[in-house]
Amino acid sequence: MKYILAVDQGTTSTRAILFDRNAIVRAAQKEHEQIFPRPGWVEHDPREIWLRTQEVIRDATDDIDSASVGAIGITNQRETTLVWNRHTGEPYANAIVWQDTRTKEICDALASRGGIDRFRSITGLPLATYFSGPKLRWLLDNVPNLRSAAENGEAIFGTIDTWLIWNLTGRHVTDVTNASRTMLMNLATLDWDETMLCELNVPRAMLPKIVASSDASAFGTVRDIGLPLRGIPVCGVLGDQQAALVGQACLDPGESKNTYGTGCFLLLNTGEKIVQSKCGLLTTVAYQRAGDRATYALEGSIAVTGSLVQWLRDNLGIIKRSPDVESAGIERPRQWRRLFRAGILRSFRPILAIRCARHNRRDDALHHRRPHRPGRA
Repeated sequence: MKYILAVDQGTTSTRAILFDRNAIVRAAQKEHEQIFPRPGWVEHDPREIWLRTQEVIRDATDDIDSASVGAIGITNQRETTLVWNRHTGEPYANAIVWQDTRTKEICDALASRGGIDRFRSITGLPLATYFSGPKLRWLLDNVPNLRSAAENGEAIFGTIDTWLIWNLTGRHVTDVTNASRTMLMNLATLDWDETMLCELNVPRAMLPKIVASSDASAFGTVRDIGLPLRGIPVCGVLGDQQAALVGQACLDPGESKNTYGTGCFLLLNTGEKIVQSKCGLLTTVAYQRAGDRATYALEGSIAVTGSLVQWLRDNLGIIKRSPDVESAGIERPRQWRRLFRAGILRSFRPILAIRCARHNRRDDALHHRRPHRPGRA
């Protein structure tokens, strides 16, 4: 084995990076479209994501002998939810992205019968539009004929990791870190929880098998699909923030990482102990090696950080390059404080979610394409 290929499917782009034992050998990156059908709605085209994934894999492995690639690892944007046909591979609808807020009514209805933390002891998560379970429920309730297709096993669900693995190897699986972000998995058993499936009215037949994050046999090998990697095994899968935790070598309890991208995410390794936060943090799976017990983490999340800079550049047009945000903020601090309130309000800590709901505040402007004046954002 000479190389390892890493695929990073993110919120705004997909990257493939080829590593040898010492350094990055080659890398490729391509963006994909952000679709905003309505204020507060964010979608991706699953076909485009798969196309971009194939393109960057080809670019990163061009002229490389596939026999020298020992393994493939995948990391991905978490919670983004999609459903496709088991036999044809065609999606039933666009993927609902983790930032999307259309499931607020579903979450509010569930919270009205016990509060936003009623399932925290099972899933480690508060009721919020962030997670996959309510998004899947919305698709089942709103896409014609989808529920019947799901009940008979024809329609299958997955987060982005599952979608990529299914297309690469043909297996319908997800790793424990991605499963822990669905609000459907029991943190203690690491299996789909019957109570959650009942509460969200999700057919078990459509769910992928949950496997360890690092396993040489669980994810399968690349099929003959026109990529130069036939027969290469997918050996590891992690949600993007958990991948950052592992990548920063935070492998001991008490070690933490903080990363800045589309959003801002702090993860703290808590070892094999499931710790329920009293301060609004999320409890999640950090990683699991095959044959070992899972390692858990606490997470603090802010949805909008880097994506807000992108919005200032692409939607408002008040900066030409992302680095210009610093100098522009220094020159006009009062106006920029107003702009950045939207990012502050998109924290996933429950106290802020309650405050936003109480005042009916939404970040619709973040997903609005028409130009605005900075002072009115």
